[in-house]
Amino acid sequence: MMNKILVVDDDRIIGEMLKFVLESKGYLAFISDKPEQTVDNILQNAIDLVMLDQFIFGVSGIEVCKELKENETTANVPILMMSALSGVKKKCLTAGATDFISKPFEMKTLFLKIETILKQAKV
Repeated sequence: MMNKILVVDDDRIIGEMLKFVLESKGYLAFISDKPEQTVDNILQNAIDLVMLDQFIFGVSGIEVCKELKENETTANVPILMMSALSGVKKKCLTAGATDFISKPFEMKTLFLKIETILKQAKV
């Protein structure tokens, strides 16, 4: 069964690029630039992993992350947070992110993190 990944990022180009590379690796990717729809997106599409940008149109990805972790229906969905800002990793992890990746990232690093997170989630 294909793992489903939701990418929440307001950068359309990054979203499309990630969708392309994720699908080339056999994942089913969903792209959203609307962080307020993240809970609905997770539930409607049975998402296995959320890739969440730390800053989206003035919305804090950290707040979105906390919201997902506080919601019973989405609390167990792993979140990989990403950011081009330095020094936010700790904040993201404190908010409940499973892992963090700095932008720009190497695809190899990204896929290692995704595979590790999904393996741990299955345990």
